[in-house]
Amino acid sequence: MWDWGSAAFNAVIVTFVFSVYLTDSVGKDLEEPFSAATWLSISIALAGLVIALTAPVMGQRADRGGRRRRSLALWTYLTVAIMLAMFLVDSGSPNPWFWVGLVLLAVGSITFEFAEVSYFAMLRQVSTPATVGRVSGYGWAMGYFGGIFLLLAVFLGFISGDGDTRGMLGIPVDGGLNVRLVCLVAAVWFAVFALPVLFKVPENRAKDLNDDDNTPRPGFIESYRILWADLKALWRRDPRTVKFLIASAIFRDGLAGVFTFGAILAVTVYGLAPGDVLIFGVAANVVAALGALAAGFLDDRIGPKAVIIGSLVSMLVTMTVLLFVSGTTMFWIFGLLMCLSVGPAQSASRSFLARLVQPGSDGQMFGLYATTGRAVSFLAPAMFAVFTAIFATDRAGIAGIALILLIGMLLLLPVRTPSRDEAGEHWAQDPSTPSV
Repeated sequence: MWDWGSAAFNAVIVTFVFSVYLTDSVGKDLEEPFSAATWLSISIALAGLVIALTAPVMGQRADRGGRRRRSLALWTYLTVAIMLAMFLVDSGSPNPWFWVGLVLLAVGSITFEFAEVSYFAMLRQVSTPATVGRVSGYGWAMGYFGGIFLLLAVFLGFISGDGDTRGMLGIPVDGGLNVRLVCLVAAVWFAVFALPVLFKVPENRAKDLNDDDNTPRPGFIESYRILWADLKALWRRDPRTVKFLIASAIFRDGLAGVFTFGAILAVTVYGLAPGDVLIFGVAANVVAALGALAAGFLDDRIGPKAVIIGSLVSMLVTMTVLLFVSGTTMFWIFGLLMCLSVGPAQSASRSFLARLVQPGSDGQMFGLYATTGRAVSFLAPAMFAVFTAIFATDRAGIAGIALILLIGMLLLLPVRTPSRDEAGEHWAQDPSTPSV
C-alpha cells in the first residue's frame, strides 16, 4: 500500500503533472538566460546532491535509534505536506510562484527519497529468505498499478478536454486551478495509503542492536565518521556488497534512462502521436508491473542475480532490434517487450541487497543504495547525448542507454548471489525480522 500510495509523488508530481505545469505554465514567460526546464533540471540535480551526501547517514541514524518506522512516518508526511503546499503555486503570476514551485519540488524529492530509504529497509521485516523476492516484486508492481490508476483518475477528472474548464468535474483552468487540485488529491492519496505500513510493521528494536542501552546516539557529524569506518569495514569484510552497489547503480541508471527518453524517442523516431504517449505510458506501466509480479516468484526460486541478468539481456536484445526497425507498430511491440523486463530488474535489485545486508544496517545500506544511484545518475543522459551527437540522430541514443545497461550487467556478473542459508543467518541475527 505504501508503494501504491507513493506513486502519487513519483508519477503525478514529478513525472507527468506538476513538473510539466511548472515548466509549461507557471514558468513559460521566464526571462533568459535559462529556460524553466533548465531551472527545473538544476533544482532536481541539487536535490540529488543533497540526497547523495545525506541518505546513508539518515538511514544509519534510523537503524541505531530504533526509529525506522518513525522515520518513515516523518519523511512520508513531510512529503505529503509539501504536496499540499503545491496548491499555492498559481500560474496567474508566474515568476514568484515558479521559484516557490521549484523549491517545493526539490525539497519534496529529498524528503521522498529519505522516506524510501526507511521503507526499503523494512523489506526484511515483512519477508523471509524464502519470500523476499515475491514481497519485493509485489510491492514494486503495486507502485506501477497505483500510478496507472491515479494518473487515469486525475486525467479524466481534472485535465482532459479543452476550453476554460477541464475534466469530467469541469474544473476551471484559471490560475492552474485544475492542476493545483490534482496536487491536493495526490497528497491525500499518499497520506491515506501510507497508513497501513505504519500500523502493521513494528518498529525495529535498537536496544537489541547495541551492546549498551545507555550509550548515547552519535551526533550528525559523528555519524559521517561512523559511516566512513563502516564502509572501510564493509569492504574488508564483504567487498561483494560494495561491488553490487556499484554495479546496480549503473544498470539502474540505464533503467531510468529508458523511461526518461522513451517518450522522446517514441515521438521523434517512431512517429507516435504526442497524445498517444500517455496511452503508451499506461500500457508500459501495466506490462512492467506484471513483469515485476511474475519475477518475484522467479527471484525466490532461482535467485535475484539470474532475474536481473535475464532482464538486462532481454532489454539489450529488444533495444538492438529497435535500433533497426521503424514505425509505431514496431515501437509498440518491442517497446512493451522491453518494459516487461524493467520491473523485474528493479525489484530483484532491491531483494538482492536485502539478502546481502548485515543485521541492523538495513537503513544505512539502502541509504548507500540511494546514494550510489544518485552519484552516477548523469551516465545515461550523458551517453544518450554523446551518441545522438556523434551519429546526428535521436535513434542512436538507444545505443548509448544500452551501453550503460551492458556495463552494469558485466560488473554484476562476478558478484556472487548470497545463498538462502547465508541470507537466513542474517535474518536470524536481526531482531527486527520475522522468525526464519
